[in-house]
Amino acid sequence: MNIILLGPPGAGKGTQAARLVDHYKMRQLSTGDMLRAAVKAGTPVGLQAKAVMERGELVSDEIVSALIDAELEAMPPEQGAIFDGYPRTKPQAASLEQILARHGRKLDHVIELEVNEDALVDRITGRYTCANCGTGYHDRYHQPKVAGVCDKCGSTEFKRRPDDNEETVRMRMQEYRAKTAPILPVYEERGIVSRVDGMASIGDVADALDAILK
Repeated sequence: MNIILLGPPGAGKGTQAARLVDHYKMRQLSTGDMLRAAVKAGTPVGLQAKAVMERGELVSDEIVSALIDAELEAMPPEQGAIFDGYPRTKPQAASLEQILARHGRKLDHVIELEVNEDALVDRITGRYTCANCGTGYHDRYHQPKVAGVCDKCGSTEFKRRPDDNEETVRMRMQEYRAKTAPILPVYEERGIVSRVDGMASIGDVADALDAILK
């Protein structure tokens, strides 16, 4: 199976993709991770991307598509792929079709994790982690059992991501609606789009995904 997992930042794509990788033995193709790995490894595409980023420019669709192409080339043909963070635009969607065809693959499902913007703001702005072990907490929904002390390692140091603020979250939502959501009609015409309530519990979202993928 080859699927696209869509949804704005904070919708839970990473959490669900990790479970799908474990449960279905799929491969998560996250463009951000692949880009960092290619730059670190000094591959031809990585060197090209590094030069672009050092100039303060955005990495082109061509570079991102080349990364996807290389990853699929290295994968066993029977292993399914989860596309996370790609495609983001109509040109990238068109490129993905060409890449998949080149590797004898096709898209089986496009799944969007739907969110309520106000609830998503609440979810993201309230989250923080233990600075020592990375255990996640939330101001309202998951506080340490002993205030100020990590349940897992006992550390008293915590941190928040600087971009976990309302302004940034709403800007990301706006960007998602403007750039990514328009690719959905392309796949809706083919009848492969499903939607899941991304605001539900992690377990309920997982169950909904399993029902789609069976």
